[in-house]
Amino acid sequence: MYLPILFTITLLFLSSAYASVNDFCVADLSQPDTPSGYPCKKATSLTEKDFVYSGLGVAGSTKNIISAAVTPAFVAQFPAVNGLGISMARLDLAAGGVIPMHTHPGASEVLVVIEGAICAGFISSANTVYFKTLFKGDIMVFPQGLLHFQINSGDGSALAFVSFSSASPGLQILDYALFGNELPTELVTKTTFLDAAVVKKLKGVLGGRG
Repeated sequence: MYLPILFTITLLFLSSAYASVNDFCVADLSQPDTPSGYPCKKATSLTEKDFVYSGLGVAGSTKNIISAAVTPAFVAQFPAVNGLGISMARLDLAAGGVIPMHTHPGASEVLVVIEGAICAGFISSANTVYFKTLFKGDIMVFPQGLLHFQINSGDGSALAFVSFSSASPGLQILDYALFGNELPTELVTKTTFLDAAVVKKLKGVLGGRG
């Protein structure tokens, strides 16, 4: 049903893949990662199974604080995307679910809604906000490095797939960057103008200290 759509959006990123002297470079995850990707497994050891990943066919658990799940098919899960400049992920959002404000430092993103309604948006470097409620078949792009979010705006569950312009897009969630670590409350209050009591409450929820 939705496989043709997924195939299409993945192809959108093929033009960003860097030129390679090899047809492919399936990652050897037993070796350390490098700035140019993982070393290649020997081609003689590969089979068709190395180029197939079935992990996105199973819904992730949404029984968590955000009522949502992200199931990645990055190089760590799908070594065949190593060096190709592409990867994918599955988004499952229960009613009221949210993918909090976050950024991917290493990739642009395209999202396609498969089921339900999702309010999605991003904030440009000029501090302009672009957001819209998306429905089945709608596609939205999130430029590399910009803060963006997805919220289930329907009554039931929602499902979307995303494609990235990197095998390792990276991730930083704003809430956890502010409240999920040991950054002192005093510094958070000064840089965010939030009340200290609010900061401490959020740190308690997200596992931060200080």
